[in-house]
Amino acid sequence: MIKRVACYSFLLFFFLLSCGQNNTKETVQTSQPVENPTQKPIILFFGNSLTAGYGIEEEDAFPGLVAERLDSLGLDYLVINGGLSGETTASGVSRLDWFLEEEPEIFVLELGANDGLRGISLEETKKNLKAIITSVRSKYPDTKILLAGMQIPPNMGQEYTNRFREIYPEISQEENVNLIPFLLEGVAGDPDLNLRDGIHPTEEGHKIVLENIWPHLVQLIETEGNI
Repeated sequence: MIKRVACYSFLLFFFLLSCGQNNTKETVQTSQPVENPTQKPIILFFGNSLTAGYGIEEEDAFPGLVAERLDSLGLDYLVINGGLSGETTASGVSRLDWFLEEEPEIFVLELGANDGLRGISLEETKKNLKAIITSVRSKYPDTKILLAGMQIPPNMGQEYTNRFREIYPEISQEENVNLIPFLLEGVAGDPDLNLRDGIHPTEEGHKIVLENIWPHLVQLIETEGNI
């Protein structure tokens, strides 16, 4: 079950999700198209400051940790960190084409929290997330998509909060994509796992996020016959 945390801490965690960003030897972080001369299969993480790894070294953020684990298993992937702080689902739709110059084998979509913070219409958020999935599939039908579920504090009202949480499993079902139920399970609101701002995960927090992602990611890698 999702760990309950103090409402105040949970609110702080999300309040400045739109702040900052940083830049592993196996990870490329960029807001521009990435060339892949080695033709390694690509895993693209497309998200906001959580993906970007605000406040820590890029290799310590969860995309970098994924790259490190893949490397330790002898799996030769190019991991692209497409995180941009402050990203909403609408700006994600606009930015997506930059990252579709090369076909990703796996596309991890981590967006929506900033929409929730701003009280953006949930119908709009859901529409944009589905549009991103549709765009990826239209260009690259074989790309596997993994959707990262998010939750928000009840500052917009309990009805909005509950409905926000529900859109991720709905999209997963309607679009037939794999779902991480809650990306920040076990991390959000825990002062020992977040930076001093109380907002963004520390290196230890990102290690837990890695474990939240890994079982879902490895299922997609297995479908490609690599494990």
